[in-house]
Amino acid sequence: MSSDVVDPTIRKKHIPKIRVVFMGTPDFAGTVFRGVLDAGYRVVAAYTKPDKPSGRKREVVASPVKRIATDRGIPVEQPSRFDEDAVKTLRSYAPDLILVAAYGKILPRSVLDIPGFGCVNVHASLLPRFRGASPVQNALLQGEKETGITLILMDEGLDTGDMLTRTSRVILPEDTGETLLTKLAGDAVTLLRETLPFFIERKLEPKPQDDRQATVCQLIEREDGRIFWNETAETIWNRYRGLTPWPGIFTFWKQADGSFIRLKMTRISVRKDIPADKKSFGEVVVSENRVAVRTSEGLVFLEEIQPEGKKPMAIRDFLNGRPDLIGSRLG
Repeated sequence: MSSDVVDPTIRKKHIPKIRVVFMGTPDFAGTVFRGVLDAGYRVVAAYTKPDKPSGRKREVVASPVKRIATDRGIPVEQPSRFDEDAVKTLRSYAPDLILVAAYGKILPRSVLDIPGFGCVNVHASLLPRFRGASPVQNALLQGEKETGITLILMDEGLDTGDMLTRTSRVILPEDTGETLLTKLAGDAVTLLRETLPFFIERKLEPKPQDDRQATVCQLIEREDGRIFWNETAETIWNRYRGLTPWPGIFTFWKQADGSFIRLKMTRISVRKDIPADKKSFGEVVVSENRVAVRTSEGLVFLEEIQPEGKKPMAIRDFLNGRPDLIGSRLG
């Protein structure tokens, strides 16, 4: 991990005595939130998205940020939008700084203007690349070799604010969206601890982004997980990495009776250096004593799959009941 704005050898001497409002929702935000609290910052309120149904049973669950705030006795606010009443409530907390990490809502000017030190966003990419939602997933989908964390002073644009600092991390070949987000959350905590005191003391000058190098993330949707076997094994591997755990990758298998079944591929591996005939895309074969699917270049090995409506199972267990998968064609 390396920083290219703030000298990484500098360490804070004290925690500024300011009032902080934290805004965030998923696990990534929860890790950052916990790190800010453990560092000793005075968080006067936590904002997170409204509770929503989750999982197969569609049970209503609180976000990680809400659970942490509740455990530590911090007031929680969950406005569906920042209307006049919501902005008035936010003003009542008199924040000196609003810290945002994967909140999932766009902040209007009426919110951005409240804290004296502004709103600082923790963004999981090396801005100006991958502005917008799902930057980690998009980096993996595109086969990037490096990513990082950028702290920006928020404006009304989409991750266009001036940069306070950023830190980089090498993306490992085995990294998925889940593992990489976990690592980056830890990096964010470290970066905030090193950076915020200097920013509050006016010893850090924000720097504008180079808009000429900007890229914007694609919106991730459930259907983006569908695999097309005329792609290369490397492309499919990157899709698997980027879309794990959600929405995951899947394919369709035409059964003997002509009906189609949706198969989610919950664990795969690949071999990239095997050419394939165009007529064999999607063919399920046995190679190296393993179940594999042919692509335009390379093989995708099926290790664990999840038939629609059932639990994930090892491919060998699936074959015990459906040996006709071998020799069939997925699409």
